[in-house]
Amino acid sequence: MQHPILTKVLSDIELRNYSEATKDVYLRTCARYLEFLGGKPLEASDESDVRAFSQRLRCECGLAPKTVNTYLAAVLFMYEVGLDRPMNRRQIPFMRKPKAMPKVFSRDEMAAILAAAENARHRAQISLGYGAGLRISEVCSLRVRDVDSSSMRLLVEDGKGAKDRHALLPASTLSLLREYWEVYRPHHDEGWLFLGPYGHAHVTDSAVRHGLAAAMRKAGVEPAGRSFHTLRASFATHLPGDGTDLTAIKSLMGHSSLSSTAVYLHVADMARGVASPVDSVMAPSWL
Repeated sequence: MQHPILTKVLSDIELRNYSEATKDVYLRTCARYLEFLGGKPLEASDESDVRAFSQRLRCECGLAPKTVNTYLAAVLFMYEVGLDRPMNRRQIPFMRKPKAMPKVFSRDEMAAILAAAENARHRAQISLGYGAGLRISEVCSLRVRDVDSSSMRLLVEDGKGAKDRHALLPASTLSLLREYWEVYRPHHDEGWLFLGPYGHAHVTDSAVRHGLAAAMRKAGVEPAGRSFHTLRASFATHLPGDGTDLTAIKSLMGHSSLSSTAVYLHVADMARGVASPVDSVMAPSWL
């Protein structure tokens, strides 16, 4: 029998219009935490239990800091919103996340991946990730009406943070979408552009990931640490090298702050054509 607090958490999530992904993670995490308590009443638990849960996730399960922090946020949501019981957050530290540079595909790798895609459907989806900077969830939920060829823009409805935005519609991506349309002719009452295998709903994340993984294998591109999100990171990383303004990139990516966008200003791209002062002071004989 489901614990009553999970029903309350679900109601609180839906009232806040959180995404389906957030709802799934929060409910699974709260159920996992209740199991971790081992029968101890939730009302009798405190910060020490949450700390022990965090320790379990970090040490025994080996989860990444970002994942641990997401799980902790879910548990705190259950206490502070579901139970209306404030917690002493100083006793429940979130893990510091390493500032790793995002992995990206080179332009040559992207050309090889697109050429290796096994069908027009996968090629169009990959092009939307790299050419328009769409998240995988945004590709899956794209509707036919969202493709505006007259203004060469894509409407991204209810993106991350429940925000709408316009994304680029490159001419090459539009061409691939038309190629896809000619082959598949998708039809659905909701207007989904990419349908699932039975045509009842839009395509799933896993199906889109599978298409990219297959293209990477065929193209001989190293898969380690790369995912569909790498297409979006590559989009944001290659734009500055082409002279696109940071503020424009922020808008196209749907970021809330410039700091989120600035991480994509890789040294490799920004340093192109920049001379170090050491070259002007070293004697020619030293070179």
